[in-house]
Amino acid sequence: MRIKKGDTVIVITGKDKGKKGEVIKALPKENKVVVEGVNMQTKHQKQTRTSASEIRHQEGPIHVSNVMLYDAKAKSATRVGYTMDGDKKVRVAKKSGNIID
Repeated sequence: MRIKKGDTVIVITGKDKGKKGEVIKALPKENKVVVEGVNMQTKHQKQTRTSASEIRHQEGPIHVSNVMLYDAKAKSATRVGYTMDGDKKVRVAKKSGNIID
């Protein structure tokens, strides 16, 4: 998976198309990511002895194929490639050639 926690991504398809946000959590086994402010879901929290009932809004996971890395230099979505920087493998933005890591 080429998207990691902390990356800024843009949603390219679905109900939240065009929204930008930071990846909060990456789920590589499921090929999904949780993006801040995207795919908001409503959860009804039951009342317990210590807390009252409430309706919570939280981000749900979105498939990694529905997001692209946002390149700040090119100000648009970009694909991710890999290159060798000395003896270290680093991620590179295809549009601008910027090193991401």
